[in-house]
Amino acid sequence: MKRRNLLKSIALGATAIPLVPVFASTTKKKEATIQFSLNTSTLRGQKLDLPQIIEIAAKAGYDGIELWISELDAYLKTGKSLASLKKLFVDAKIIPVNAIGFAPWMAQEVEKSKAGFEQMEKEMAMLAAIGCKRIAAPAIGATAPIDLLAAGEQYASLLDLGRKTGVMPQLEFWGAYDPFHQLGQALATAAAANDPDARILPDVYHLFRGGSGFEGLKLVNGNAIEVFHMNDFTSKPRLEQKDSDRVYPGDGIGPMKEIAATLKAMGGNKILSLEVFNETYWAQDAQLVANTGLKKMKQFF
Repeated sequence: MKRRNLLKSIALGATAIPLVPVFASTTKKKEATIQFSLNTSTLRGQKLDLPQIIEIAAKAGYDGIELWISELDAYLKTGKSLASLKKLFVDAKIIPVNAIGFAPWMAQEVEKSKAGFEQMEKEMAMLAAIGCKRIAAPAIGATAPIDLLAAGEQYASLLDLGRKTGVMPQLEFWGAYDPFHQLGQALATAAAANDPDARILPDVYHLFRGGSGFEGLKLVNGNAIEVFHMNDFTSKPRLEQKDSDRVYPGDGIGPMKEIAATLKAMGGNKILSLEVFNETYWAQDAQLVANTGLKKMKQFF
């Protein structure tokens, strides 16, 4: 057969074959399951105690709350017990999904880091007693520049402590905290830990404020994100933004629909926690704020 006829035959035969990628899968990836949480900072200005916040969150229809260690300490100082607080959560059918603490575990100074680990262990024990299975792990105590590989080793040790206590540390970065303000830093540290339980804790505001943007979230898959802080930001210049500038999701200029689509496409289980520090909201009725915040989140999910 002449070369020209051979090529023609091959071309004709190819038209009968469906052009399907060799490695295409017929199984559609399952979208993420979504739960909604209220970070207690959202109601800080109303000066409520934990029992009151639990009641408000339950009435609004949240699945859980994200408490602060300082609030847990304040509850215990009233003479009440961890067991009684756990009962409040159980009775209200509200999950304590995560806690916000500030132990300096990532400090480069050995003694300071050691003290941070000891603080973490103490706080993890308290959280385990009330049924809370996570604690935020920001880079408190660290100074720039951070050796991300060394930080990964510290995070790996913190994850070991989490398995020991049953309360897993969620690696957090803050947009205005120079030593550890970027999603890329958190991803590198989590990867350096080389641990199946490594998790990062992003925040819409911090992704914007620190200059990370939102495309990097598309590199994350599955359960690498379990808790995600929900809020929005305004048109105020990025470097001038403060925590108090956060607004409800959808009330700012953030790409909320894109963020929602990215989180859902990741798969895994996601807890979306409303975290704002807005003094305007603090001056309003706490139940109204809680109800509004949940409604604002649900419009995207």
